[in-house]
Amino acid sequence: MAKLIQKIGPIHLRARRVPVFQSLVQSIIYQQLSGKAADTILSRFLELFGEGFPSPVQVLASTPEQLHSAGLSKPKAKYVRGVAERAVDGGLPSLADCDHLTDAEIVEKLTELHGVGRWTVEMFLIFNLARPDVLPVHDLGVRRGFQIAYGKRKMPEPEQLEKFGQRWKPYRTLAARYLWRAVDG
Repeated sequence: MAKLIQKIGPIHLRARRVPVFQSLVQSIIYQQLSGKAADTILSRFLELFGEGFPSPVQVLASTPEQLHSAGLSKPKAKYVRGVAERAVDGGLPSLADCDHLTDAEIVEKLTELHGVGRWTVEMFLIFNLARPDVLPVHDLGVRRGFQIAYGKRKMPEPEQLEKFGQRWKPYRTLAARYLWRAVDG
């Protein structure tokens, strides 16, 4: 890891701090897609609603067909609408609420939503809240970065990476960021 840090230089963790609803919807759109494809779908999604990010009420007023026309798959459209429903009924924590919750509590609350799995919540913790000790061991980029940085013939299994990653506590988010950068070259 020291060689990787020396090669890449400093990485600073900054929180985006966008509303929880917006962050989750964006993460759902980006799930299992290349960045370029997801950027295109997000742009089309935003165009459906005009200026700015839509409110949960606006999303619920749209039809599944409209969401499909932006490029969301049927499951993703359903997940986005489910997050909107939870936001409208007051079931999503606010950013202020999240500031008082542990990472584990946030994972537990948000993974109750269909389409919001552990990876999605980990991305929320890393990029939206800048939590310092999150290691997304199921993320292919992190696993591939570990393989590259440590000169391994195969990617580690999530369990192996979880065990190895204990040595990076309490800065596992920073380790993940460096491992992603290792993949980028």
